[in-house]
Amino acid sequence: MVTPSAQDELVVLVDEEGMPIGTAEKLAIHHAQTPLHLAFSCYVFDEGGRFLATRRAICKKVWPGVWTNTVCGHPSPGEGFEAAIRRRLSFELGMSASAIEVLLPRHRYRAPPFRGIVEHEFCPVFRATAQGEVRPNPHEVMDWRWVPWSGFVDAARTDSENAYSWWCKNQLRELEGLAA
Repeated sequence: MVTPSAQDELVVLVDEEGMPIGTAEKLAIHHAQTPLHLAFSCYVFDEGGRFLATRRAICKKVWPGVWTNTVCGHPSPGEGFEAAIRRRLSFELGMSASAIEVLLPRHRYRAPPFRGIVEHEFCPVFRATAQGEVRPNPHEVMDWRWVPWSGFVDAARTDSENAYSWWCKNQLRELEGLAA
């Protein structure tokens, strides 16, 4: 599978209702005034109900080295969410997933600046079941763990050191009752 570099990657710009209004280069639009654009977050569980937490690689431009949901990203123009989730799971973690379902279809957020970059996303949140072994791409994921969901939620909720991504903590406010 060929995945474009972030430099060439296009994101879908959206209006306040999440409807596409254009495209732009990913790196060009991520700045202090990032326009609203389409994204997704996915929380992957194994058959035993454990959650796959990932730690972003240190080389990531935004929020490097923090723990977060399993995978997140931006659908390419014309790409559905399920296909985008599968593409990013394969690229970031060398795995796939089944039973992909949307939990928060209209989630959106504007994160505080990180090194001058603001995330501003219309970001549906999904849940999926893991398929295959985890084989992380070290340019994307520096660490990963299968953890009990309640333990992950508690650790993120009480995080005062910014060890967890802002968007994940934001999403967890709506997802805390999720059962594996």
